[in-house]
Parts: sequence; structure tokens; C-alpha cells
Amino acid sequence: LVQPYNDIDALSRCFDEWGKDIACVIIEPIAGNMNMVIPDTAFIDGLQHLCDRYDSLLIFDEVMTGFRVAAGGAQGCWGIKPDLTTLGKVIGGGMPVGAFGGRHDVMQHLAPAGPVYQAGTLSGNPVAMSAGIATLEKIAVPGFYDDLQQKTERLTTGLQEAASSAGEPISTTCLGGMFGFAFTKQQPLKNFADVQSQDTTKFQRFFGAMLDAGVYLAPSCFEAGFVSTAHTDDDIDATIAAASGALEKLA
Repeated sequence: LVQPYNDIDALSRCFDEWGKDIACVIIEPIAGNMNMVIPDTAFIDGLQHLCDRYDSLLIFDEVMTGFRVAAGGAQGCWGIKPDLTTLGKVIGGGMPVGAFGGRHDVMQHLAPAGPVYQAGTLSGNPVAMSAGIATLEKIAVPGFYDDLQQKTERLTTGLQEAASSAGEPISTTCLGGMFGFAFTKQQPLKNFADVQSQDTTKFQRFFGAMLDAGVYLAPSCFEAGFVSTAHTDDDIDATIAAASGALEKLA
């Protein structure tokens, strides 16, 4: 049952009709595969309330957001405790591995405690686990996320200012090391319909101009972007300067 993002009324109607048959709700707490869309507090809180009311599992797909927006992921930002969480290669410092975890009573269904068998070729791989531990140690350094947020805000603010100077309306969003931008007047982006309002042709031209300038962005206007602590202020300034030139070419 696919429901529109950030629409708690639509989700409530869905539960009213199908609630007894809904085993779980799985969601990206911050949508990163339709550009970047931040959840409304009313939506994310209502989502947990509905799952609790109908005894449905709430599953957060934090493959993209885990450790990127905060040490506790998106759920830490909104103070939500999902029943299950999925994490991708970030838990292995970028190495090929994934993980999931959650409520004790749910996890007890897994072997060897329970009857549900789970295994993977790279589960517990020592190289990935060592890289993951090193990553966790780095993000635990005080001020890590403050620095990362400042870098990302510097980039999105610079993009917004460059677009304004060029007379190009864009919408920007960021949290932690994650950001999105779209060629649209819609502020902010709330759902997929909003994202679809963007000028995809203009993005393609912008992407090409940025590539010519030596900046490789995500090649789709429906993808989120990522800033790393490895990016320096000079890197960000160079990106903004390249964007300014690319935006002028769109006029």
C-alpha cells in the first residue's frame, strides 16, 4: 500500500481501511531517493502513533541517513524509536556490508534464538567491521556534526545565493551531511509531487556545466547529495564558484 510522503491524513485513511492487515510500515525517515525531502514533525509523530495503535511494526530505512545526518540517524533527530532499523555500508565505513536491528522481542525471532534464519556472505567481515569501528570513533569526536552541518549549510547557502544572482529559482534543503536542490519555486519540497515540479531539463544542463567545471554532482535530479568532513572550505568555495558560472549559462 503505497502512500504519499508527508501526508498523515492519507496514511490515517489507509490504516482505517486496512489497519488489521498492515504488518509494518517501512519508510525513509528523510526521503533521499526523490531529491531530499524532510518529514513534517506531525507526519513522523503521527506515523509512530498509527503503528502503535494498530500494532504494526515501524521500520526506518536509514541506509542513506544513518550516521550521515546525526550519530543517531534521522530517528535521533526526531526522537522516534522505530521497531526496526536498516543500515547500509556506512556501518562498515563504506565497505560492503549491511545491518539491521530493533526491539528485543522482534530480534528474538532470529536464529539462533528463534526460527527465522538470517545470514550473509559479508556478515561480520573483519575488514568491514574494522572500518566501521574507525568510522564510529571519528563521528564520536565532539563537534563532528556541528562542523559537518556548517559545511553543508555553507554549500547550500552558496548555491541559493548564486541562483538568486542568476535569476534562477531553486529550492535547497540540508541536514547533517545530506543536501538537496531542485530547480523549482516550490519551497520547501514536501512530497514527490513537489519534486516533480522541478525543471529537469535545466538540471541536466546545470549538471553538464558543473561537470565541465570539474564538479561531479549526483547525475539525477531525484538524488540527494552528500558533503563529507573530507571536503575543505576551499572545495566548497570552488563548487559554489563553479555553480555560479554554470547558473549564468542557463540564462
